[in-house]
Amino acid sequence: MNERTWNNDTSAAPMDAALSRGGDFDVVVIGGGTAGIGITASLLRRQPSLRTAIVEPSDRHYYQPAWTLVGGGAYDISKTVQPMASVIPPGSTWIRTAASGFDPDSNLVHLTDGRSIGYRQLVVCPGLRLAWEQIEGLEDTLGKNGVTSNYRFDLASYTWALTQDLKRGKALFTQPPLPIKCAGAPQKAMYLSCDHWLGKGSPDDIEVEFNAAGSVLFGVAAFVPPLMEYVRRYNINLMFDSNLVRVDGVNRTAYFDIKDEKGNVERVAKPFDMLHVTPPQMAPDFIRRSPLADSAGWCEVNPETLQHSRYPNIFSLGDVCSSPNAKTAAAVRKQIVVVAENLLAAKEERELPTRYDGYGSCPLIVEKGKVILAEFGFGGKLLPTFPLDPTVPRYLAWLLKAKFLPWFYWHGFLKGREWFARPDSTTRVP
Repeated sequence: MNERTWNNDTSAAPMDAALSRGGDFDVVVIGGGTAGIGITASLLRRQPSLRTAIVEPSDRHYYQPAWTLVGGGAYDISKTVQPMASVIPPGSTWIRTAASGFDPDSNLVHLTDGRSIGYRQLVVCPGLRLAWEQIEGLEDTLGKNGVTSNYRFDLASYTWALTQDLKRGKALFTQPPLPIKCAGAPQKAMYLSCDHWLGKGSPDDIEVEFNAAGSVLFGVAAFVPPLMEYVRRYNINLMFDSNLVRVDGVNRTAYFDIKDEKGNVERVAKPFDMLHVTPPQMAPDFIRRSPLADSAGWCEVNPETLQHSRYPNIFSLGDVCSSPNAKTAAAVRKQIVVVAENLLAAKEERELPTRYDGYGSCPLIVEKGKVILAEFGFGGKLLPTFPLDPTVPRYLAWLLKAKFLPWFYWHGFLKGREWFARPDSTTRVP
C-alpha cells in the first residue's frame, strides 16, 4: 500500500458512467466510514439488486477504535487503514467527491464538484467533524511540542512516543463538551499512559491531570466506581468543568476555562510536558446548514426507527444522527440492522419492523490487558452481551477489544455480517 497506488485507483470510473446516464439510485449513502460501508453491505446482502451509491471523497478507510491502542503501544497503526476501494461493497457505485447539500423535496444530493445525484431513498452517515480550530493555537502545535491526540491517524503513534519519553513532569489529558466520538477515549489514552509509567516505576515523578468540560467521570453511573479505583491507583488529579480553550505549544502552556459552583468562569494557565487533546466535535457543516438538521445541527431522526422526522425516505445512523445514544462504532453495529430493515420496509410501504434501543458500547481500557466492557442503552440502562458483571475489568474484554473486534471489522462487519447485532424482530440474512 502506498499513496501513489491509492490515488491511482480507477474504481471511480463507473461513477461517471452512472451519473452521465442521469438515472437515480435506489439508495444513496452519504459517507464511506464505518456506518456508510456497513449499511451499504447489509442492504446489498438483503437485496443484491439495489442500485446503491456511496458518496465519499477520501481514498482511505480507517478503523478508528484501534487508535487508542496505538497510542498505548499496543497496536500497529498500519493495520488501522486500508484503501477505500478495497472496502466499497461489490455492486455499489463509489462517488469520489463530497456532498455539499440536499434538496429533499426533489430527492437530490448536491456535490462539491457542481453535480447533483438523485435518489429514491437516502442514508445520511458522514460522521462527525473534528473542530480543532475551536481551540486557539492547537492546530499550529499538533504533533510537536508535546501536543498530541489519538483522534488523528497521524498522531496516535506520537502519543506513544511521548508516553515512552516522559520520565518526569506534567501530563494533561482533556475532554471537551459532549457529544464526542467514544466518550471514554480521552480516559483510555490516559490510563494506558499511566499503566506504562507505573510499570516503569516512575508514577511519582509524573503528575497526571484529567481536565473534563463536564461534571462527571463517565455518563453511566455504574461504571464510575471501578474507574475511580484506577484514578486512585494512578494518582490522577480530576478537574471537572475545565475546558481547554487555548494552547501555546512553544511555551508548553495550556489554557482552561474553569467554572466554579456558582457558574463563574476563570481562565487558568497550566504548564505541561505532555498534552493529549480531545477536540470539540460537531456535525459537518453541510449537515448543520441543511434542511435535514435539527436545532442542534444533527440529522433529525426518530431515535427508535432512525427514520428522518420530516422526510420518510431518509434515514440516518452513526455519529451524525440526532439519536441520544453514545457515539461509538458498537452503536453503529446495532443501528445498521435497524436502518436496513426499516428502509426496505419503507421502500415496500410496510410498517417499520425494527426499533433501536440506544445500544452503545465503550470498551474502557484501564490497563494493558484489562478492559471494562461498558455496554448500555437509552437512559444508561445496562445492556451486557455476556452473562458477566460488566463493571469488572477483564482480560477477556481486552482480547475482544484488541484482537477479535479489529479482525471482525475488516472481515465481517464491512462485509455485511451482523453477528450479535440483530434484534429478535429482524429477518435473518446469510
